[in-house]
Amino acid sequence: MKKLKKIFAIIGVVILLGMYLLTFISAIFATPNSHALFLGSLAATIIVPIFLYAYSLIYRVIYKNDKQDIQNTSETKSKKAFDEAIK
Repeated sequence: MKKLKKIFAIIGVVILLGMYLLTFISAIFATPNSHALFLGSLAATIIVPIFLYAYSLIYRVIYKNDKQDIQNTSETKSKKAFDEAIK
């Protein structure tokens, strides 16, 4: 899960930086689309993080049982190791 989160965070950053760079370059050259690109960047600044958070939340809900199984397995192993250390 951590690796997937990191990948999506990097993708989100790249998308946002690309939008900002495109808007900045457009503003420097005063193209007719500068205003529309600025509004698009503003919307992406809000929407992209929301979508990434929603995706991670849905992923967490869908794969909840897998995490519990892994956690129970590791807890069982550590309990066994602790019991063996005590003996």
